[in-house]
Amino acid sequence: MPLIDMPLEQLRQYGGRNPRPDDFDAYWGRALDEMKAVEANVELVKSDFSVPFADCFDLYFTGVRGARVHAKYVRPKNVPQPHPAIIHFHGYTGDAGDWTDKLSYAALGFSVIAMDARGQGGTSEDTGGVKGTTLRGHIIRGLDDAADNLLFRHIYLDTAQLAGIVMDFPEVDVSRVGATGWSQGGALTLACAALEPRIKKLAPVYPFLSDFKRVWEMDLAKDAYHELRDFFRHHDPQHLREEEIFTKLGYIDNQYLALRIKGDVLMGVGLMDTICPPSTQFAAYNKITANKHLEIFPDFGHEGLPGLHDKIVQFMLEL
Repeated sequence: MPLIDMPLEQLRQYGGRNPRPDDFDAYWGRALDEMKAVEANVELVKSDFSVPFADCFDLYFTGVRGARVHAKYVRPKNVPQPHPAIIHFHGYTGDAGDWTDKLSYAALGFSVIAMDARGQGGTSEDTGGVKGTTLRGHIIRGLDDAADNLLFRHIYLDTAQLAGIVMDFPEVDVSRVGATGWSQGGALTLACAALEPRIKKLAPVYPFLSDFKRVWEMDLAKDAYHELRDFFRHHDPQHLREEEIFTKLGYIDNQYLALRIKGDVLMGVGLMDTICPPSTQFAAYNKITANKHLEIFPDFGHEGLPGLHDKIVQFMLEL
């Protein structure tokens, strides 16, 4: 078959290229302490959208740095309590989607939560306040500031905080919570399960935000990763700071967060993916030590993967 990356046997052994900061664990310990100190002030607002078998709410909470974060919450009626829940994360620049996207799981007896990533297509706030460029992307926001100000640090913390909020709802069984998403949603699924290890099952599909240096070396800093190219061209045109920059990106590199995951993993990958190259996804998958299974689609890229949604539903029904 054609190749855009390594052969599959090499992908299964690949260990990643991006440098890992020496204080990675301390960094995330400090971040989680900041998150836990936040008064979330959770608010549920009944939606105008309604269906006979579920209640629909706009959920708001305060995340780190004072941002008010929005999610859609669908709670099934007339099902045993506590019951399972599933958290959905959307792709880069997107939003929580329509209410109807959540109804299949609600019909199966799950509470469903879908978060708007701060500063993207939905209504979650981005409080900003970083030094340096914010041109064309969230990966590079904070690269010229302290590492604690990286925007994806805050977004990752939002995912874990939301999971904890949902787990505290009386209708939700804390031991039966899953998470899923595609592309950026896959990255946020990994981050959520890493930072909130009570996530029981997670289904990331071709996850974004892993092994940044490998993306660069493959000359695939385009599309979703285009901001990396812009950053170097405008702010480090001779690459004098290359090691520093990729090391700082290492704080938000999912391949290193993946080591913390405790839940069961079902991951999907297309071997012709030129948006999130397969090797970058394997860099994260290969570091997961929890129970895991990989669904491989040799002829597919960053697109729909036939039958995978059905397999994810069956996987989550085990909750």
